[in-house]
Amino acid sequence: MKRVLIIGGYGNFGSFISRSLAKQANINLVIAGRSLNKAQSLAEEISAEAVVMDIHDNLESRLQEIKPDIVIHTSGPFQSQGYDVAEACIQCGADYIDLADGREFVSGIDSLDQEAKQAGVLVVSGASSVPCLTSALIEHYRGEFETLESLDYGITTAQKTTRGVATTAAILSYTGKSFKTLVDGKEQNVYGWQSLRARKYSGLGWRLLGNCNVPDLELFPKMYPELKTIKFYAGLELPFIHVTLWALSWLVRISLVKSLEPSAPLLLKLSFLFDWLGSASSGFHMDLTGKDEIGKSKTIRFELTARSGDGPFIPCTPAILLAKKLANDEIKDKGAIPCVGIISKKEYLDALGELDISWTVSQL
Repeated sequence: MKRVLIIGGYGNFGSFISRSLAKQANINLVIAGRSLNKAQSLAEEISAEAVVMDIHDNLESRLQEIKPDIVIHTSGPFQSQGYDVAEACIQCGADYIDLADGREFVSGIDSLDQEAKQAGVLVVSGASSVPCLTSALIEHYRGEFETLESLDYGITTAQKTTRGVATTAAILSYTGKSFKTLVDGKEQNVYGWQSLRARKYSGLGWRLLGNCNVPDLELFPKMYPELKTIKFYAGLELPFIHVTLWALSWLVRISLVKSLEPSAPLLLKLSFLFDWLGSASSGFHMDLTGKDEIGKSKTIRFELTARSGDGPFIPCTPAILLAKKLANDEIKDKGAIPCVGIISKKEYLDALGELDISWTVSQL
């Protein structure tokens, strides 16, 4: 039996991971969070343990008491966190997985590599849609190109979907702020939630998109040096909400407001008022463009559609798969790494089989 501790195990992402791993016969699940009542409520439902834990208070001593073999950290936003949880896991000899989507957080996790190797543990950051699913797609289709030159991809969320303050704060942390991405072979500054564009998603219709800062923009130019352009976008289903956030981004860009992140609770609360106008369908696309063996340009387009509110479960999948692999002693590697090259496209998509999610692949 492997003892798996899920920090934030009753939250939006954590509860889905908890329910999935509770079905594993070789996993003893422990649900942790700042609210014992919430942890106990879910734990009783799925036959797990419940404990109180605050990642900012006596973390290492609490881990020593709980004695987990594997820790899954779901309590974001990670953009404003250090590596305290990962370092505490290393000290306690526990494997560590997080769902971080913060660019610097995920790309910098290798600073703990030597420490993790010496302790004989695996530390994985970014076990989420980005960079796990996106890198799995690149690895799968890269061989179909002589040179892979461009990535254009993004996520459009459903209005009627489970969402929390942490996810909202993560987006707002870079809204209106500049960050670098690769364009035509050179790093260029772009601004969060700007470069407004529209894209038609199959079965969903037109959705607005804006610049989104993700670990991929830091990791992929190093992993795939032949790339010349990487553009990642994210968008909200209802156009007027997306445009409102785009307008607010200018307040940050022109320095009238330092950051929109403190407004996360208010903006999230306001967004729920308009759920009746939206749907429970979200989408993802990735266009991989390059040259074939005779130098002709080609594009492979991967499109995924999630219905019935199942979109938020997609970023939970890598943590579930990694926990199962670790529980089954299928991963022998030790050290600290971003979540790339660990889960294949087939493994990832197969794990989505029970959800209302479909995908298509086409060549342009």
